[in-house]
Amino acid sequence: MITVATQNLAMAVGAAAGLAQLSVSTTDALVALVVFVVVASLTIAGPVVYYLVGGEDARRRLDELKDWLGQNNTAVMAVLLLVFGVILISKGLGSLTA
Repeated sequence: MITVATQNLAMAVGAAAGLAQLSVSTTDALVALVVFVVVASLTIAGPVVYYLVGGEDARRRLDELKDWLGQNNTAVMAVLLLVFGVILISKGLGSLTA
């Protein structure tokens, strides 16, 4: 089974490879890195903030979502990895034909 750490590593490597192909300045690369970290952190920060400010309704909804994700984990991961794979392959094929 693929772990979350493996998924995070694959996304980080994909982002780094895409950034390396752009041949941007150090400042632009740093800005891109900061944007990547902020966007990646939203999946954690968003639910945490919602939990803290949303009260009991937020807790109930987040619990329902957690249960649904637990029951459908395999399908969700398959779709997610398929999308990432298609994106990475299309980028790779695009650079081969250019």
